[in-house]
Amino acid sequence: MRIVYIDIDSLRPKHIGIHGYHRQTTPNIDRIARQGVRFSRAYCASSPCVPSRASFASGLFGIHSGVVTHWGPGCDYRQFNTEERPMFVRLLREHGYHMTTFSSFADRHDAFWYMAGWNEVHTHTLKKGDEDADEVIGAALPWLEMHGKEDNYFLHLQLWDPHRNYTMPRRYQELFRDEPAPAWPDEEAIVTHQDSYAPFSAAMLFPGRGRSPVDTMPDRIRNRDDFKKFADAYDGAIRFMDEQLGRVFDTLERLGVMDETAIVISGDHGEAMGEHGVYGDHVCADEAVHHIPMIVKWPGSAQNVERRELVYNVDLQATICDLAGVPVPKGWDGRSFAGAIADGGAYMPREYLVWDHGLYSVGRSVRTDEWLMMRTYHPGVVPLEPLELYHVATDPYLTRNIAADRPEVIERLDHYLQQWHHEQVGHPFSKPDPLLLVVETGPFKYIKKDGWARHLREAGREDLRTIYLNRIGERS
Repeated sequence: MRIVYIDIDSLRPKHIGIHGYHRQTTPNIDRIARQGVRFSRAYCASSPCVPSRASFASGLFGIHSGVVTHWGPGCDYRQFNTEERPMFVRLLREHGYHMTTFSSFADRHDAFWYMAGWNEVHTHTLKKGDEDADEVIGAALPWLEMHGKEDNYFLHLQLWDPHRNYTMPRRYQELFRDEPAPAWPDEEAIVTHQDSYAPFSAAMLFPGRGRSPVDTMPDRIRNRDDFKKFADAYDGAIRFMDEQLGRVFDTLERLGVMDETAIVISGDHGEAMGEHGVYGDHVCADEAVHHIPMIVKWPGSAQNVERRELVYNVDLQATICDLAGVPVPKGWDGRSFAGAIADGGAYMPREYLVWDHGLYSVGRSVRTDEWLMMRTYHPGVVPLEPLELYHVATDPYLTRNIAADRPEVIERLDHYLQQWHHEQVGHPFSKPDPLLLVVETGPFKYIKKDGWARHLREAGREDLRTIYLNRIGERS
């Protein structure tokens, strides 16, 4: 079996054409989706980049891998290839797959556990994630030309382009000049977002800098015109990346192996586009940050099918093993959904998901078909309430916290959260919850606690500085 795994940073499923987006951002991804199964409600178990890719490496939730933040306490990878919990890459290699990655992830985040098990690691530049898609694909295509017809390989291609800053050629942004931006956030929402003290918010789009470092992006989001420029840049980055992926798909077609090659398209986390007042980043355990793309084209799979079951990114590793005939390890947290990919296959869906975030804030959330409950244990630099509840079916952008109005829903979702936590740590030899370490030490990584207070004062927002300090238990 040939497997090509495409790992896209910060790609919102809502901005993929086949999911109903009104702009032509992803014609090449769409053509693969029409040949396979797309999961429109897939989510990462831990965000952002480092915790999510620890799940890729381990097949585990962050509470078990030990990685729930980007460095320091709560970022101690603790599952090195035991028999019960083998690392995903090593497991496939042990079963005869030639494992090759084109990724600068380990270099960017000093996450050297990511390197374990690969036959080949290609970092292609020293830009540590600031390379564009043409650099990644330009390095990968010669490998594909040489090895594409071989059997039993796993080719991993990691692309950063939808992650800010959006540095694609300007002509891709111009493709959307005459097309309307997404309808939300509207002018009213953008006005309210001016009073958020969060980094990457409308008034503080580039923390500590004040101005955009690239001409494709506005300095701040003051109105719908600014938002359109921002959305055009994000969509332009997606379109540029998608065009580069088209070169991969065309090569597989030309080599005559496309029909016999499995293609998996997914990502590490999503990207906020106004949710919780944040634009173009990932700061909390909400829907926008955790919603990820997931498309699987497998030889013999159903074609052009959408599945709406709730699935995790850690389920994808178990599914790939299952489809490839590799026994799924009993100690993994992932649950195979191979039955949802096989034409007419059966699959037992999850009733709910629990996910967490530990970088700019610390929290865990529960997602059901209709509801999202967010419990924030440390707000960090984000203006979050300790308890938030959203009816996602009618409020997809999380604009109305109705926790106080629906105590019966809170009780039910809280039960799910506690039940999940007991299942993870309530057995012999379980290790402490690493998220508690981030709560204890604070989620002040890229942005420091006192430094952010100074920034708010220097920006002339003493009102927001006071709110921020009160929220984190400090005094102005």
